[in-house]
Amino acid sequence: MSFSQEFFTLNNGNKIPAISIIGTGTKWHHGKLESGKFSDELVDQLQYALTLPGIIHIDAAEMYNTYPEVNKALKSTSKVRDEIFITDKYYSGSPKLTENPIAGLTKSLKELELDYVDLYLLHSPFITKESCGYTMEEAWKQMEKLYKDGKAKNIGVSNFSVDDLKRILKICEIKPQINQIEFNAFLQNQTPGIVKFCQDHDILVEAYSPLGPLRKKPTDRDPGPFYQYIEELAKKYGKSEGQVLLRWVTKRKILPITTSGKEERIKDAQDLFSFDLTSEEVEKITKLGLAHEPSRLYWKNNYSQFDSESQKV
Repeated sequence: MSFSQEFFTLNNGNKIPAISIIGTGTKWHHGKLESGKFSDELVDQLQYALTLPGIIHIDAAEMYNTYPEVNKALKSTSKVRDEIFITDKYYSGSPKLTENPIAGLTKSLKELELDYVDLYLLHSPFITKESCGYTMEEAWKQMEKLYKDGKAKNIGVSNFSVDDLKRILKICEIKPQINQIEFNAFLQNQTPGIVKFCQDHDILVEAYSPLGPLRKKPTDRDPGPFYQYIEELAKKYGKSEGQVLLRWVTKRKILPITTSGKEERIKDAQDLFSFDLTSEEVEKITKLGLAHEPSRLYWKNNYSQFDSESQKV
């Protein structure tokens, strides 16, 4: 079967691969204060991913401390730059790693030995004059400058709520192209109404931890109707349960970000569009997922108060 790749079109007309197959965060990150660490295993998986057909979408961030691994993999690949889509994120938390978004991207481009990144995000909305020396709105103006200067081909945000996005939309000259949030069948809104708001305003949602439900699958008892249905679809299409869940995310018009230490799973993710789900199957996964109790893996201190609303669409 020939290779097939799909893309989302962003609100500026640019295209982005419809899945990121090698995120360097959740599984691989060293932590924002763990500089000096290096993962040969991550390099191996990045190098393998870069041998696969199509445009390879790599997700990185300042706070992950994995630029050295990404740089080494990029140096060793025969893929041309246009066949590699690189996302980077600016960390505004405490302690700050760089002074501001412009300084952050300047530093990461130097470490990655690149002229530009394909997508640059504000990693969180927790930006105040008191904690950072600038407001969220001022940070976004710096993102717009990076976009205009060609240092970031697309710009966006991560972990932003509806209210956060409204603040940006009120003052922006360039609208965010992306909002990257935690999203899966057991957490269908990281914060109240965020997916619908983004889609209504032509802001593409990216989903990290899209395979969260598989981490929760019971092994000592009947897993229940959600897992039974995912197993049924995996058998029907001759795919893994992970592929079924990732394809469901894309059918929700959301871009999944996944990763693995196993080459076969990385290959399966890049080959995600070799099958399709029907609209009825997508709807049933959605409904069965919504019936499950909320499952939040990240940003619990900030967003767990919304758990009761996270399973409403």
